[in-house]
Amino acid sequence: MSNETLLYSVVGPVATITLNRPERLNTIVPPMPDEFEAAVSEATQDATVKVIVVRGAGRSFCAGYDFGGGFHHWDDALTTEGRWDPGKDFAMAASPDGPTQKFMSMWRTPKPVIAQVHGWCVGGGSDMALCADLVIASEDAQIGTPYSRVWGCYLSGMWVYRLGLAKAKEHALTGKPLSGREAADVELINAAVPFEELERAVAEQARQLATIPSSQLAAMKLIVNQAYENMGLRATQTLGPILDGLMRNTPDGLAFVERATAEGVRAATTDRDGPFGDYSAAGPDRRPDPSHIVGA
Repeated sequence: MSNETLLYSVVGPVATITLNRPERLNTIVPPMPDEFEAAVSEATQDATVKVIVVRGAGRSFCAGYDFGGGFHHWDDALTTEGRWDPGKDFAMAASPDGPTQKFMSMWRTPKPVIAQVHGWCVGGGSDMALCADLVIASEDAQIGTPYSRVWGCYLSGMWVYRLGLAKAKEHALTGKPLSGREAADVELINAAVPFEELERAVAEQARQLATIPSSQLAAMKLIVNQAYENMGLRATQTLGPILDGLMRNTPDGLAFVERATAEGVRAATTDRDGPFGDYSAAGPDRRPDPSHIVGA
């Protein structure tokens, strides 16, 4: 596969999808959602693949949607003649061709998907990672949704479905991040390990899963998925992007964009996050072993 935003490789029974915009912390831009869905489809159709691993190149898994460059990456899908078009926004939110549903290809594939998380996994990046079946993170990863404070809303809804009510409300209202260790402790993710052990831990989990018949893996994944779909997952994933569009265009949301455009994203986010004392550091300067990244 030839891609602009990710790498795809297969070694034995494991397909690896590597988000590959390390200079931008693997932030999401077109055509990443399309390429991601195509890579998952490739792995699904490959009879030799039993497990899919998703990871990020460089020092982060994914720092969310990229709204740099004047916030214009998504203009074609969201605006008409330079103005926000709520009709277009709604159509994308409700469509199987929207970014959230592209990343939900991890949920729909019958093959188990492991997200390998390090560094930043925030905003839309966390919404993406939590669509995987299993999430294993480095203990010092930072997982959060700071856009809950201004200019956004949950997209995949997985923060709600993976957490109990108390913690779901806490993180929805405050947007505060968790370290990988904290995320494992509250069962948002499956496990956290020291960064130096992350590659090995994910490889071992993939190896174990690959010993199980594919039909068994598909059946068990389907029954769990169906239970959560019965709890309204698809409806939540329609409402989330609709609210996200509205929150991007409130007076507060527009003021945030104006500040970020005039003074830089860091200035706007520093004010947004200041009362909470988080998301201000550069993040863990960690890089996975490049020998595991095709094309690195």
